Amino acid sequence: MAIRLKSGAPLLQVYDMPTALAFYRDLLGFEVLHSAPPGAVTHWAMLRNGSVYLMLNTKYEFDYERPLEPDRTSGRDDFALYLECEDADAAYRELQAKGWTDLEEPTTASYGMRQFQVRDPDGFTLCLQHEISR
Repeated sequence: MAIRLKSGAPLLQVYDMPTALAFYRDLLGFEVLHSAPPGAVTHWAMLRNGSVYLMLNTKYEFDYERPLEPDRTSGRDDFALYLECEDADAAYRELQAKGWTDLEEPTTASYGMRQFQVRDPDGFTLCLQHEISR
């Protein structure tokens, strides 16, 4: 019998949960479904935007484990998260208007997707895209 999956959620290891949540919630519009109660230290969160689920977990859960500076390179170039959106150009302008600068201007790929890349605070690459008529 074939395995049939119903949904999934990538888990990203982040340096600072409040910073990561501000990016995904306030800039990209993800809703926080589950995390620690208000006032408690949050080390894990489940997020959703439309039908896209994403989990965040702090890489360093104890202060004594955490380096002074975040590592924005290790394994980051081996990973990209492609997200379909309604309008990549509008999403790009929205992020610009909110002051996010670590992004590339939208382009049209040879395979018919209008897309742009943005890096989150931990250096993960996200590609927001929508299909265009060929």
